Amino acid sequence: MTATAFSTAPRPPAPRQPLSRNAVIALVVVGLHIGFIWALQSGLLMRAAEIVVPAEILTQFIDPPAPKVEPVPPTPPTPTVQKKAVAKAPVKPAPQPLAIQDPTPSPNAPTGVVTPPLPPAPVAVAPVAPPAPPAVQLPSSDADYLQNPKPPYPPISRRLGEQGKVLLRVLIGVDGQPKKAEIRKSSGFDRLDQAAMTAAMRWRYVPGKRGGVAEEMWSEVPINFVLE
Repeated sequence: MTATAFSTAPRPPAPRQPLSRNAVIALVVVGLHIGFIWALQSGLLMRAAEIVVPAEILTQFIDPPAPKVEPVPPTPPTPTVQKKAVAKAPVKPAPQPLAIQDPTPSPNAPTGVVTPPLPPAPVAVAPVAPPAPPAVQLPSSDADYLQNPKPPYPPISRRLGEQGKVLLRVLIGVDGQPKKAEIRKSSGFDRLDQAAMTAAMRWRYVPGKRGGVAEEMWSEVPINFVLE
């Protein structure tokens, strides 16, 4: 059996653990409490309260002195000078320049657009009375100097008792001679109408005139057949 050897040499001391932060704070608080209790018992706080007396601080605001204002000397009155009224000649206004239309187009004017010139203002013209139409004188067949005989009464119409009024339309030349005759209104009997046309073409007439000048015109010629 083997014997175990034990060392008899002393062991080194174990290292001390540093105090934690909380332990230090606790120790400080405990120490303060102990000191405060001791101070109360010894009467130190009472003496300190008697010694310390609050001093009253008096503060006074001092206004700065007002600046000295020197009186302003009065201004001497200005002598009034009477000015004589001078009549001024009336000033004639300067002649105004006449507006002249510039034919040069404006650079800002749109291209391709031509502004037509304004039409001139209408001029009032007094109405002119139209000339009077020339006087017209119609042809005539009853002038005394013509000596136109009465149309003959057809014997058969007289025997049968035919009568009536025939209205003829006769074209009269510038020489007073008849050129054409038309029946405008019949008497109702052909024999009386033909006898009236024959007599009208044999008569002479006063030609019609327009403005004093003889002119070819149509004239109405009435012929009345009446039994006596």
